[in-house]
Amino acid sequence: MDFFQAVILAIIEGLTEYLPISSTAHMIFASSYYGIQEDDYVKLFQVSIQFGAILAVVALYWKKFFDFTRINFYLKLAMAVIPALVLGLLFNDLIEEALEQPIPIAIVLIVGGVILLFIENLFKNPQPITTEEQITNKKAITIGFWQCLAMMPGTSRSAASIIGGMQQGLTRENAAEFSFFLAVPTMAAATIYSVFIKTYENTGKKGYELLTESSDTLTMFFVGNVVAFIVAIIAIKGFIGLIKKYGFKPWGWYRIIAGALLLAYFITYK
Repeated sequence: MDFFQAVILAIIEGLTEYLPISSTAHMIFASSYYGIQEDDYVKLFQVSIQFGAILAVVALYWKKFFDFTRINFYLKLAMAVIPALVLGLLFNDLIEEALEQPIPIAIVLIVGGVILLFIENLFKNPQPITTEEQITNKKAITIGFWQCLAMMPGTSRSAASIIGGMQQGLTRENAAEFSFFLAVPTMAAATIYSVFIKTYENTGKKGYELLTESSDTLTMFFVGNVVAFIVAIIAIKGFIGLIKKYGFKPWGWYRIIAGALLLAYFITYK
């Protein structure tokens, strides 16, 4: 992977992580299109640049994240992330195998798009939840289980948790916002696990050793996170504005079209 390819992957991470369009599917396509070899460093880089995307949410919502008087906010996030932590560890090997199957991922992308076209008709609540304070602990952990659907690559963590939020009575805007909050502990846990445990098991090296092995790898890691951070801020702000105005249908159509193109690409060229 060269510097240009690293920036491309960082842009994709920042742009797609918080949108309901599956960052994994886009990463797989980009890696295949640009001929990026999936070695240990590339796999770690794709996970580690999530740090920049995490900081984007913290930066945009810093007042909430650093308001230590709101213990319930942290408790809800902790409860919501537990299902992903437990099931992620239990099914880690199966998830890794699924990541190597691009055609099923493209199909899941299409199916998820169809669901987004009709999601607002499925979950209509005459008295929707409009504030984070109205989300109970039970609702938070239920949304956490919904998020686990994203363990199937192509599903989209954002889409799964947003749908879960709407199923629990949240408005689409608040479901998206809670999805952003939930992404922070979820992605932080995945990044820490990859850097400190998984990479060591696969290579015998700590992740931070691999990322800082040379000046080039360190530069790519640093620049990748900066790019992911900037692009994620733009994506989050744009997404909230778009769902307020248009709902989820544009994202549904995007997933269907992108999934169809990916399916045709992998069937034809792979």
